[in-house]
Amino acid sequence: MKAGIIAAGLGERFKNAGITVPKPLLTAGGKTLVERAIHDVVAAGANEIALIVNAEYPEVERYVRERTWPVPVRLTVKTTPSSMESFFTLAPHLADSPFLLTTVDAVAAEGSLDALARAGLAAGPCGTLAVTRFVDDEKPLWVRLGADATILALGASAADSGWVTSGSYFFFPEVYAHVANARGRGLGALRQFLALLLEKGERLHGFPAGKSIDVDRPEDLAVAERFVKAHA
Repeated sequence: MKAGIIAAGLGERFKNAGITVPKPLLTAGGKTLVERAIHDVVAAGANEIALIVNAEYPEVERYVRERTWPVPVRLTVKTTPSSMESFFTLAPHLADSPFLLTTVDAVAAEGSLDALARAGLAAGPCGTLAVTRFVDDEKPLWVRLGADATILALGASAADSGWVTSGSYFFFPEVYAHVANARGRGLGALRQFLALLLEKGERLHGFPAGKSIDVDRPEDLAVAERFVKAHA
């Protein structure tokens, strides 16, 4: 099993707040966010990692290249317009194996990605989304689940469901068959791509993965710090 980590965002809110450290190098629980993401996917069973960082912060590339990691890390340095395009950019490294996908700012409890991977493998193609009832995001992606945890709807039509995505996924390679369609439609967000998968009849499942913290604002760092300590 492989893993993809998206760490290519520009971290504008942190920059606007005067925080000059790039988001992937911010710390929670004594580890940088990128180190924590790598640790978590390796603990979940990943034997190879595809990591994308942007070209605006060379210190992040340098940090990754100068360290020794427990599994090979295939690093891509590219500034992309969205997390969806970052995900598409990782295709050459991920399209030959089932894989975990997470974002560098999604801080989850120890073991949650391992549980997601096991659930995703058992559920089969096309993918499984980690979901939670803890709503932390300013623009949550709502999810409606069926009796067998199949995802029936995403977005505003599922706003009364109580479930939202939490920033981690498990996909089979089939997911990349829809890249050209997404680009042809001019889609610009990963959530739009997920909706496209449903529209095309792909089977998606939800997995209740528990609480996670989206480190999207400066004040989230303290929340993530407390969360990591509580779930160590």
